[in-house]
Amino acid sequence: MRSLPDLAGRTVAVSGVGSAFGVAIADGFREQGARVFGCDLDPSGFPTLVDRGIGCAAVDLRDRAAASGWIEAVAAEAGGIDILVNNAGGVAGQQHQPFGTLSDADWDIVLDINLNAAMALSRAATRHMAAARSGAIVNICSGASLRASLTGIQAYCAAKHGLLGLTRQLAHELGPQGIRVNAIAPGLVLTGDATRRQWDGYGAGRQADILGGIAMRRLGSADDVARAALFLASDWAGFVTGQILNVDGGIR
Repeated sequence: MRSLPDLAGRTVAVSGVGSAFGVAIADGFREQGARVFGCDLDPSGFPTLVDRGIGCAAVDLRDRAAASGWIEAVAAEAGGIDILVNNAGGVAGQQHQPFGTLSDADWDIVLDINLNAAMALSRAATRHMAAARSGAIVNICSGASLRASLTGIQAYCAAKHGLLGLTRQLAHELGPQGIRVNAIAPGLVLTGDATRRQWDGYGAGRQADILGGIAMRRLGSADDVARAALFLASDWAGFVTGQILNVDGGIR
């Protein structure tokens, strides 16, 4: 990967580091010479990441005190925090159900892991960034931040719209303190069992229609998203804030 000029030596925190996006993002920053810390609820992938020099912690991000505590621990160990990537999210194993049957618990968990966790982590991290008068936050949003979600999961669409709103609001508030806040909207990437089931469920005809509506005629990869995160966090995007970057191959 081409070297980015300013990421070496930076301290980077990545939530959801156990996911495909999280692994690719953490590895990308590590390859650029950054000091990378990650958290995830599921620690099963930690040994491989630790072997690569990435610090890992098991954190339940629905617990806002635990989320803030993780950021404080990273800042204490590294002497600050330069970049935060809010990658944790997903649909919590849910499938579409009629809105009238949706439970409070199903709604709450999706809002918590996609929006509330990003709020708690950003609130804690920006205290350190503001002290340094410098910092970058990258929020992993979704095409569901801009339109109805293909998942059909109401809470997921609402949470991703909310995360984009938080991105834009914080960009205006924090810009005078030297902190940039941007978002990424990945296209369809087969990152795990849930997205593969979704893709398989479309059938050959629907899959062909989807690929035909993508200018690049392929699905995305975790590395595509990681490269976008590296760009937005770097000085190459030094005058970019409050934006959402579609990494979707040109969906029609």
